[in-house]
Amino acid sequence: MRFTFLRSTPIFLANHQNHLSSLRTIRTLPSSASPVAISSVSKLSASLDHLFDVKQEHGFMVKQGTYNSLFLQNKLLQAYTKIREFDDADKLFDEMLVRNIVTWNILIHGVIHRDGDTNHRAHLGFCYLSRSLLSEVILDHVSFIGLIRLCTDSTNVEAGNQLHSLIVKQGLESNCFLSTSLVDFYGKCGLIGEARQVFEAVLGRDLVLWNALVSSYVLNGMIDEAFGLLKLMSSEKNGFTGDDFTLSSLLSACGIKQGKQIHAIVFKLSYLFDIPVATALVNMYAKSNHMSDAHKCFESMVVRNIVSWNAMIVGFGQNGEGREAMRLFGQMLRENLQPDELTFASVLSSCTKFSAIWEIKQVQAMVTKKGSAEFLSVANSLISSYSRTGNLSEALLCFHLIREPDLVSWTSVIGALASHGFAEESLRIFESMLQKLQPDKITFLEVLSACSHGGLVQEGLRCFKRMTEVYKIEPEEEHYTCLIDLLGRAGFIDEAFDVLKSMPTEPSTHALAAFTGACNIHEKVESMKWGAKKLLEIEPSKPVNYSIMSNAYASEGHWNQAALLRKKERRNCYNPKTPGCSWL
Repeated sequence: MRFTFLRSTPIFLANHQNHLSSLRTIRTLPSSASPVAISSVSKLSASLDHLFDVKQEHGFMVKQGTYNSLFLQNKLLQAYTKIREFDDADKLFDEMLVRNIVTWNILIHGVIHRDGDTNHRAHLGFCYLSRSLLSEVILDHVSFIGLIRLCTDSTNVEAGNQLHSLIVKQGLESNCFLSTSLVDFYGKCGLIGEARQVFEAVLGRDLVLWNALVSSYVLNGMIDEAFGLLKLMSSEKNGFTGDDFTLSSLLSACGIKQGKQIHAIVFKLSYLFDIPVATALVNMYAKSNHMSDAHKCFESMVVRNIVSWNAMIVGFGQNGEGREAMRLFGQMLRENLQPDELTFASVLSSCTKFSAIWEIKQVQAMVTKKGSAEFLSVANSLISSYSRTGNLSEALLCFHLIREPDLVSWTSVIGALASHGFAEESLRIFESMLQKLQPDKITFLEVLSACSHGGLVQEGLRCFKRMTEVYKIEPEEEHYTCLIDLLGRAGFIDEAFDVLKSMPTEPSTHALAAFTGACNIHEKVESMKWGAKKLLEIEPSKPVNYSIMSNAYASEGHWNQAALLRKKERRNCYNPKTPGCSWL
């Protein structure tokens, strides 16, 4: 996704030859040369990622006696931040006797690229803000754009609101560059109303601002509002309906009906030859399960990049057409395109769908040869692929080859062990993981599933309690369903019923099915009838729900009621099979 606020950040570009010639030119300048003359050459070095070269310029400036020039110090500070040598940048900043708004802007924007989590970077950025205000420096729109970016990255709504107030106080709220950053911030924090207010306050809106609001609507799942904005844009801009970014954003979230409308606009505006837009069309059709249309769009592309190929391969894989995904992967290799980590991960997922163990081994060999096994996404896909095709030993081997497993790696191997019946080993792996990483809701779901299939009732209850009380993770429907299944399998029907009734929302069909299944196994007829009745209320057209209730009646010898229920099933459900009879 593009970041619209980047357009206002000062960027200096140069190639390698220009940089080397700049160093030679600086050394030929007389000692009386003006700072501007030196800077016009030295600023080019900021584009090259070499500390040694920047240090050379630094030393030359000291030798020439131009080091105390604020203009040159700012250029040097920018060079250090650009090559991420923040210790040298901080040292230079502390040595500066005079600082202006450019100095502070370089530091604030440099914070965005520092190491550490987003909250730490935001805190550091606001420390610079406080120091600049104490120095009586008047911030400009460039300063605020950097600070808003820090709030966006850390989703710090309170700090962002304070910045917004300061922007209004300084009379900068109508600045289009700044408003774009604010719209982006509010949109990514889910405050779409505030984003719209900022948008409406700007009189001379440019296309980037329109795109920021469109993107915010799309990000928050408000596709109808995004389309409404497209129509408003067309009316306000004399029929102009956006650019490639506008169309790609809308295509990323819309369904097939709206997608075909955008396809018509794409055709009308001749954007079919634009790779990002054409790729977005492929994605849209693929996720809507219209693979023939997706393939037509893909084949009509004059130029394709790796993203285009990945979109098509992912589409085939997600729609269960694993063999087509493999065929396309082979075609991509024949056209001398180098696959990336997403390609490998997608192909492995596709192989899993049709249990192609030989193909998985071929892909793994290619991954190893190209060095892509270092990518966690690929390694995690290998664990999942081997596990789902029944090859647990290979899955475990892939896991142990990862130098620093992430949460997905640990969760994948926990699930792999659980699905192959090694519940206790799965719990041991989970305990090992807790020494390194914080679990999430998916990890706990895999552990609960392991306990359920392994009959580890007490361990499962402790896990659920740890999730809610220690890690403060709010249980979702899947967690409750696993807990009900765990208790039900072990014969604790009353306890399972208590969990069912304690759910914060109405029990889902999955939870009710787990409960009624356990009741059937342990012959708890009354509880089974209660669950079956609930299922019939939720899904009256599903034949299996009638079968559950009918079996409950039959177990009590109430054959007339069972027969009446079968007749009701024939009226309410389409079922080619005769109720109560086998196919044989």
